[in-house]
Amino acid sequence: MQTDTWFSEQLVAWYQQHGRKDLPWQQQPSPYKTWLSEVMLQQTQVATVIPYFQRFVARFPDVKTLAAAETDEVLHYWTGLGYYARARNLHQAARQIVEQHQGEFPTEFAQVLALPGVGRSTAGAILSLSLGLHYPILDGNCKRVLSRFAAVSGWPGEKKVEQQLWQLAERYTPKATVQQFNQAMMDLGASLCSRSKPRCAECPLARHCQAALQGEQQRYPSKKPKKALPEQQSFWLLLTTAEQVLLKQRPAKGLWGGLYGFLEFSSAKEREQFVALQGLAVQQQTELATFRHTFSHFHLWINPLWLQLSSLPARVEEQSAALWYTISAIPELGLSAPAKNLLQQLAALSLSKEKL
Repeated sequence: MQTDTWFSEQLVAWYQQHGRKDLPWQQQPSPYKTWLSEVMLQQTQVATVIPYFQRFVARFPDVKTLAAAETDEVLHYWTGLGYYARARNLHQAARQIVEQHQGEFPTEFAQVLALPGVGRSTAGAILSLSLGLHYPILDGNCKRVLSRFAAVSGWPGEKKVEQQLWQLAERYTPKATVQQFNQAMMDLGASLCSRSKPRCAECPLARHCQAALQGEQQRYPSKKPKKALPEQQSFWLLLTTAEQVLLKQRPAKGLWGGLYGFLEFSSAKEREQFVALQGLAVQQQTELATFRHTFSHFHLWINPLWLQLSSLPARVEEQSAALWYTISAIPELGLSAPAKNLLQQLAALSLSKEKL
């Protein structure tokens, strides 16, 4: 029997017995639900995604509903998932589908690939998992399985290595059982063929897996070359009255694009100068603990300064995108994770002071 056929048959048989079949997006699958789940699952674990997916679909049950929504509301339902460009791309893609495809999710590969935030593997996953169309996929789990099975050396982020893995994915992906096979590839990589402690004794592919036969599981795939992350400082200004807090929307592009947060400055001196120029009626000043937020490409140290004001200023100069909101009832805004945590901290501190 050819290894190609053996590979797919073993994997599908394993999936039928051990694979995941009860995930929310697998129930009455559709291109829309599969698309949402695939985007949410980028850089995020299944257990984390499930409640977000359920809330998101309850509010935005189809492409047209998502396209008609305001960006702030879409970001609000994404708050906490991180990598917010995914949410902005989803929203933009939904509007593109309405404009170009009359609100019907496209089923042509090139049209799906043309959507913002959709790459080759995501497009293949959408069409294969929801419609059974014959397209291979190559997410992180699949890369690990194929790298080990064929002993493909090198970091999968390198173009040459990725091309090798795509060739293997195309070679092994069957036409008849593509839905089960692609889901099985992801499930095997997420369970038995895990990054640190693969359970090769239970793996249906172990008999022909080169990494397992060589006892070199940890060698494949090669790790991304380590690079020290640079560090940056940001100085935040938290302005509150007894009941309200000032929040500002960030520019649509860039870090935390379109999300709401506090006033930010590049230095403590710049923040001090701003406060002095405003003539604010400061009742109490508190330096909250500095903390670090890590992005994929750098560490950001956040230094929050909380100013409690005795009265609401007539205007906060040069902060036209900033508005006052009730601390205890923040509307449905998209918030960065650090801003959300600080807001919760402010609400708790304000409540405790009221009780004194």
